[in-house]
Formats: sequence, structure tokens, C-alpha cells
Amino acid sequence: MPFRYRLQKFLEIRIRKKEEQLQEVIKAQSEVDRIELLIIKNNKDIQDTRLNMRKSDPMMYEGFDKFLKHLYEIGEQLELEKQEAIKKLEEEKEKLREREKEVNVLEKHKEHKQEEYLQEQKALELKQLNEIGAQKHFAKTREKQEEEMLNELREQNDYRKRKLN
Repeated sequence: MPFRYRLQKFLEIRIRKKEEQLQEVIKAQSEVDRIELLIIKNNKDIQDTRLNMRKSDPMMYEGFDKFLKHLYEIGEQLELEKQEAIKKLEEEKEKLREREKEVNVLEKHKEHKQEEYLQEQKALELKQLNEIGAQKHFAKTREKQEEEMLNELREQNDYRKRKLN
């Protein structure tokens, strides 16, 4: 009878939950990456605006200042979003570590049970081999006894025949 782990369904459920959590971590990481790209784009816009401001007419400075102030506010907002996204990423990673622990616990339990099963199978096999060995030993012993009895009967028959002759 092959090994069957009685908690296999629970193990499969935990593995599936771990994989789902891994997808959540990937989503959270992609969100952090997306925000970082927006920050980089915003910083580039700030640099471009400053460069254009230097080349423009001084009467346009007030408009550039307002636009730069707007870009800085967007930058601050993006930084806050990035911090929140990083916090969420860390939470998702922690959940993933918990899921991995749950899977590892069941996998170790499964390995332990499989080892126990193999030990039991070896013990059963040894017991069967011992029984077979004992049966062979008794059969050989019986065969020797029968042979000895036959030899004794032959000797007695030979002795009687000699006496009669």
C-alpha cells in the first residue's frame, strides 16, 4: 500500500494560499515600482521646468513658480504614496513569510510521517522475512528428522535382513 498523507488537502490549500500571497506581494512591489517611476518622471518635469524658466522671459517667472510649486506638491504626495506602498509591501511580505511557515510545518510533518511509514514497511517486511525464514528452518528440521527416521528404519531393516540371512 503506497504512502498516503492524511493532511494532503490541507497542505495543498496552504500551498495555494502561499501562491496567492506571493501574487499579492508581486502586485504590491509593482505598485511601489509604478510610484517610483512617477516620482522620477515628476523630478524630470521639475528639472525641465527649471531649465525652461531660465530660458524664458522674466515676466513668466510667476507662472513657472506656481507650476513648480504644483510639481513639488505632487512630489510630496508621491513620496507619501510611496511610503504607504512600501508599508503595504512589507505587510504583504510578512503575510507571505507566515504562509511559507505554515507550508513548511506541514511539509516537515509529511516528511516525518513518510519516514514513519517507511520504517513500518521495513519492520513489516522484516517480520515477513523472519516468518519465512522460520518456516524454512522448521521445514528443513522436519526434513532432517524424517531422513534420520528413514535411515534408522533402513538400518533396522538391514539389520533384520542380516539376522535372517
